Amino acid sequence: MCRKESIPTEDSSASGAEQLAAERKEKKDASDMFYWDDYTEEPHASRRHQITAAHPEIKKLFGHCPLTKWKVLASVMIQLISIHLLQDADWKTWLFCCYTLSGSINHMMTLAMHELSHNLGAKKVLHNRMLGIFANLPMGLPASASFKRYHMEHHRYQGEDVLDVDIPTVFETKFFTNTFLKVIWCLLQPLFYSLRPLFVNPKDPGYWEKVNYACAITFNSTIYYFYGFKGLSYLILGTLLGMGIHPVAGHFIAEHYVMNKGQETYSYYGPLNWLTFNVGYHNEHHDFPFIAGTNLPKVRAIAPEFYDNLPHYHSWSKVIVDYICDDKVGPFARTKRVTVSNQEIADLKARGGLVK
Repeated sequence: MCRKESIPTEDSSASGAEQLAAERKEKKDASDMFYWDDYTEEPHASRRHQITAAHPEIKKLFGHCPLTKWKVLASVMIQLISIHLLQDADWKTWLFCCYTLSGSINHMMTLAMHELSHNLGAKKVLHNRMLGIFANLPMGLPASASFKRYHMEHHRYQGEDVLDVDIPTVFETKFFTNTFLKVIWCLLQPLFYSLRPLFVNPKDPGYWEKVNYACAITFNSTIYYFYGFKGLSYLILGTLLGMGIHPVAGHFIAEHYVMNKGQETYSYYGPLNWLTFNVGYHNEHHDFPFIAGTNLPKVRAIAPEFYDNLPHYHSWSKVIVDYICDDKVGPFARTKRVTVSNQEIADLKARGGLVK
């Protein structure tokens, strides 16, 4: 006996639209400080189709970069050598290296984790997971496995209320409202990035989170055993400083904070891309998240008509200064949307998210 398929009727479609409209109004009533996009989904899927139609040769860039594992290995080794060389250094030299060297390399490792969350460091998913956890070791704080789970939803549901935890909370928009407080907000970026998901869209730790925690605890214990508190704090403080007010950390603001109304993703074409797996090519990355960072400049070169006229940056440091000093920009300067119903969000949470 054939099962009759359920076909949505015009009334059911209208009901779904009315539900989303009601949810959108509820969210906007709670906070009207964000830039709300009432009618459209995130812009990258449509541009991807346009670019691949105009330039089908771009598909040859799809896939991982075999150099990633060597960059990660070199970075981890530099951190270990630095700890050893600085164990007897005076506190001024130690703190300077903590900000400049440890901060830069540990931030680089966060972007290695970003690259590996997209499975762009090796052919097999398992190898990318393992390499991500390895890249996470010198940071001192376990993050790789959880980052992957949340970051996939950032791409799939960019700007979506609740699902995209990259967007600041209403509390952040209402509290960090002047220059001084925005300086504090920038300094506390690591705190917000780690704690915000727990309040906005909490997930139960999965198998890979537990592996990540175990590896981090083992590594940290080893560093403490051989180099004491000074060695371990060199790693952890480097992570906190490197993700705060630091030139490389400018990408946190540059990527999606609305500096030009109507545009929600921005690229950066400056020299710090060399340290960040070309994450500055952020429009290109969101358009093609399955192209490794080494090939993102080629995307722009192949399809310049889609990127050259988009507002972009050449200095992440200037982005930080502008963000802090401009009263028209703050944690609220993000585009939000409601295109997914509460029931769909509940179903996604029940499944443990896009990635477990």
